[in-house]
Amino acid sequence: MSKQIIFFNEPELEFRYGQRVQDPRDGLALFGPYDADSSSRQGAMAYIVLGTSDGIKKFNEWSQVMSYPVVNAPKNNLRLWPPFPGFEAAFCDRWPNDPVWSFEINPEQLIDASRLQDSHERAYKVVEKYLEGFKVSEKLAETIGVAICVVPDEVWRNCRTESRVTKPIGEVISRKKIKSRKAGQLEIFDSYNSEQYELSPDFRRQLKARSMKYGIPLQIIRESTLRPNDENQWGKRGLTPLSDRLWNLSTTLYYKCGGKPWRLVTAREGVCYIGLAFRRTESSKDGRTACCAAQMFLNTGDGVVFLSEYGPWYSAKTNQYHLTKNSAESLLKGILKTYEDLGGRNLTEIFLHSRSTINNEEFEGYQKACPSGVKLVGVRVRVERYGPRLFRTESMPILRGTFWKINDRVGLLWGSGFKPRIATYDGAEVPIPMRIDVQHGDAPIERVAQDIFGLTKLNYNACHLGDGEPVTVGFSDAVGEILISNPKISERKPNFKFYI
Repeated sequence: MSKQIIFFNEPELEFRYGQRVQDPRDGLALFGPYDADSSSRQGAMAYIVLGTSDGIKKFNEWSQVMSYPVVNAPKNNLRLWPPFPGFEAAFCDRWPNDPVWSFEINPEQLIDASRLQDSHERAYKVVEKYLEGFKVSEKLAETIGVAICVVPDEVWRNCRTESRVTKPIGEVISRKKIKSRKAGQLEIFDSYNSEQYELSPDFRRQLKARSMKYGIPLQIIRESTLRPNDENQWGKRGLTPLSDRLWNLSTTLYYKCGGKPWRLVTAREGVCYIGLAFRRTESSKDGRTACCAAQMFLNTGDGVVFLSEYGPWYSAKTNQYHLTKNSAESLLKGILKTYEDLGGRNLTEIFLHSRSTINNEEFEGYQKACPSGVKLVGVRVRVERYGPRLFRTESMPILRGTFWKINDRVGLLWGSGFKPRIATYDGAEVPIPMRIDVQHGDAPIERVAQDIFGLTKLNYNACHLGDGEPVTVGFSDAVGEILISNPKISERKPNFKFYI
């Protein structure tokens, strides 16, 4: 086994005036977003708010706070929690204090819907409350950049996949009955909406999927997130400092309104990275039926999402997912066609990132779909939870960007760890590496690892120095869950901003 250890410098990001820095908060505060002077930049930050009267009021107050600088770093640690300079100072555009329109949801009806015994019914009825607002919003004359859905914390707790309602109401539905309803079994005396059993019981995934037909990206925010102070009190949800929450929400709102906060410098022109995410369907009778969602990313940060066909892709024996040759060909053709329809430029290299092994049959299918003259490389990227660890003699853990080259096709990359820019480690456990295996095609393992390290900085859903995983893998579950757990949704958007 090789003992070669390589350290990658923190990848740089590009901002306004072509300026390059490591930390997105530095770049935005000093120079402004990458697209600030672009002719294709979107217009005003028009948005709508949907929620209870209390939720709408809280977001309106939050909008006021977004306009001003905030400095509130605990223990005066300004490197870990840098000041927020105000929305206009950071993004060279004004965030309106008032939304274009607000839709008020009856709080009693919303809470009651979230307390129903049947998880499918409560998620469906909660989503219906918000979709009523989307239906009305179609009559608005303005072009809406983002829809902000403010959710009471009780609704959030009650309507997720593993939720257990503490004060349930309504009829108790047995697992057997739910299973028969999912299978389409008719019931003589009971009336229920069969559609709710064809959708995810997680209201967030369902709301993201069902709202796509209105063409407005969503930002779902818990009411507690909008708390103006960050004192973590007993019985209340713990929060990061206000300045950190302002950075995160402002960045994702700017991105979802069509902006490009920054560009990855290390990504090469004409190279794209495709993340493959598999998920079994809930209605699978034999446990094998699954689907694959693919996400395509370029150096600009633009993302394209595509869903493959359903099939017996899962094997319980190997605990792996594998497409057939024809299905793999169809998947890559589909995403490249979507990319082309959106005005994509010619490609020179395609890197496939998958948590599952890519076998020979699959890669042959991908090769058939790959345009002539374009290089194709298949890479397995997964968190190595039970593998080796590296430690430093100092009190802080291993540096982020450390790469252990095992051989010419295998290595371990630490996306988390001590970050010199903020002079600390911002994690809660011993840093865990990603195992990188170049399974098909030819590419230097160092180059593959460095590309993956760069992709840890393309998370526009937050404003941090870098994530522990690349965007191709880190968001694969979120995208897959929205698409695959709502198989009956036909009006899907290809843009990545609809899924985060």
